[in-house]
Amino acid sequence: MEIILSKQCESLTGTLKRGLGYAIRKKNGGFYSVRCSNQRVPPSGHWRFIVLCAQLAQNKLHIADIAVQGLEICQALQEAGFDTDHFNGNVSTFYNAREVLGFARQFKTESL
Repeated sequence: MEIILSKQCESLTGTLKRGLGYAIRKKNGGFYSVRCSNQRVPPSGHWRFIVLCAQLAQNKLHIADIAVQGLEICQALQEAGFDTDHFNGNVSTFYNAREVLGFARQFKTESL
């Protein structure tokens, strides 16, 4: 997942919340989510990290938006134990923060 920073934020790296097992790293001039290999990742950690980034993008203070592929969304939901048979997204399409929050409402996971 790519994290698109706001104009007021030059850099944002590290963990956003303890216990999720994911962090933000700078790579090739952009900012991306990465799985922390030195931490135990809870089953819902990946999905919760995606939703947290989408929620932070709502206020546009540090994160302006995110770009996450439908395949990653499906995988994160499956890891969290959700049945994705009714996932109404396309696995090859990239989704923004607003759309991710729509999926969170669909799967009733807005506040994990």
